[in-house]
Amino acid sequence: MTNQAIIDSAISILNEDFSAPLDRIADKAGLNRRTLHRYFKDRSELIDACMNDMMQTWQRAMLAAYNSTTDPVGQLEQMLYAGIDCGVKYAFLNKLYSQPVKPIDTSNKDYQAYELAKDKWFSIVPKLHRKKIISNKLSAPWIRLLFTNMIITTIEALRSGDIAANDIKKLAWYSFSRSIGIDQDA
Repeated sequence: MTNQAIIDSAISILNEDFSAPLDRIADKAGLNRRTLHRYFKDRSELIDACMNDMMQTWQRAMLAAYNSTTDPVGQLEQMLYAGIDCGVKYAFLNKLYSQPVKPIDTSNKDYQAYELAKDKWFSIVPKLHRKKIISNKLSAPWIRLLFTNMIITTIEALRSGDIAANDIKKLAWYSFSRSIGIDQDA
């Protein structure tokens, strides 16, 4: 449990301030720095553990969402909800992948599983293009950016407390789906 508590604390702290000292992470986990170093020899090892944890969490959530239905619109909706449920882990993982602090080990099994889940997500867009549910003018990379930023916006809205938590997923789906041309009111 201590190992996971350190990882969760590091994800939370480093997502907000990547240069935060290990003392802050240890404090959040309810430990001292010496105890933290019993589990992780240095910052790099801790970041690797965070990456692996985040990739595993995201991969499991995305594959479960993808496999929940065969309808591509439903898959996309469930994957958005899964990303929201992953919360700060998804946001931090996305941040690390878009601005890597060190080379990514592509031979890592967690990375390969993450890429497989990402491929599932990307396979939905061509299905939606073929069915003319979304315009071919919207590329998969563009839609992925909208998807990612909707999750980040939702996390921020939850954190602010300005939006009721029980409404947040439906608001996120409505906003995202409309932004890519899916009209649920039709």
